[in-house]
Amino acid sequence: MKLLHIIAAYKPAYVYGGPTMSVARLCEQLVKGGQRIHVYTTTANGAEELNVMHNTPVQVDDVVVTYFKRITKDHTHFSPALLWALWKNVQRYDAVHVHAWWNLVSVLSCLIALVRGVPVFVSPRGTLSPYTFQNKNNRIKEVVHHLLGKPLLNRSHMHATSNREAAALSNLLSPKSITTVPNFVKLGAVIQPGKAEISRPVKLIFLSRIEEKKGLETLFDALTKVTVPYRLTIAGDGKREYVDMLKALAAHRNIAQYIDWAGFITDSKFDLLRQHDLFVLISYDENFANAVIESLSVGTAVLISQEVGLAEYVKGHQLGWLCERNAGSVSASLNEIALDKTADLLKIRATAPLIIRKDFDEAPLTKLYTDLYTQHLIKE
Repeated sequence: MKLLHIIAAYKPAYVYGGPTMSVARLCEQLVKGGQRIHVYTTTANGAEELNVMHNTPVQVDDVVVTYFKRITKDHTHFSPALLWALWKNVQRYDAVHVHAWWNLVSVLSCLIALVRGVPVFVSPRGTLSPYTFQNKNNRIKEVVHHLLGKPLLNRSHMHATSNREAAALSNLLSPKSITTVPNFVKLGAVIQPGKAEISRPVKLIFLSRIEEKKGLETLFDALTKVTVPYRLTIAGDGKREYVDMLKALAAHRNIAQYIDWAGFITDSKFDLLRQHDLFVLISYDENFANAVIESLSVGTAVLISQEVGLAEYVKGHQLGWLCERNAGSVSASLNEIALDKTADLLKIRATAPLIIRKDFDEAPLTKLYTDLYTQHLIKE
């Protein structure tokens, strides 16, 4: 198959977090599986632009990628050059796979492909959840969705990364199909025997993009009620104003002395995760959450809110704990885990890496994605 993947930001634009990395790994694995993949993307890199060649295909880790200049510097990522190239070339491909939503690259690319008669697959990657409609610009989103988004998406095939996301999509849309296939996630190396005891104070880690939906304010409120000694590492980056607000909040809550701000971590993140006892993510909404799998891949158990897409998986495989998204539930969970769940933490440390490697092995996942395309394209 010859497939065109479209995403507003592609690596090395790691500032955008999980979706950028997940799409890159998907494209790389499809190439290894024998598919012909081309990526259309923009030069977006936060408020800056990537220092890359424009309008010319280049090889990025064996994937053919064309970067187009954008003329807006915000989340709209408007790129006339990309859209014009898509209009001219889209019929050369068997299908177009659009990633994310609520930006002009995704929405207008979907429109162009459908107008030109090319099948479209859309991976919303968390952008079509109830939370996104209740969050910023909710009235504008509702109008745009009913006038343009919903008609386009109902003519597309939808890809969800978790059962939670699939359920949200089925409540919102009536597309041609909804198929659930998890993300490809880079896994940390298995190192035995590993960390053989639980730290005192217990070592907690948050590793993700720092933004409002991640629930750090709730976590900070919960930590004021935690009765066991702890240290929290916050690994990630976000808008300076929001990070500064969180640091001020920590100081106001009198917990700043227990928090280490590690900043954005890349290659050393698995070593950092391995050094901690528990990964914590009290998010308002996550379609998947790559960092949960990354943490478990090195044996570090997780405490996550029920709104995280992988909550069902974590509970079913007994790889951690779920909590409600409020300070009381979080603090109670942390106290119980630190005081009474040492044996469970050690069991997860020993068993999780092998479970994750079995369930997220690249070869079976590549087949699932290939089947996603072939089964639905046959029916077109």
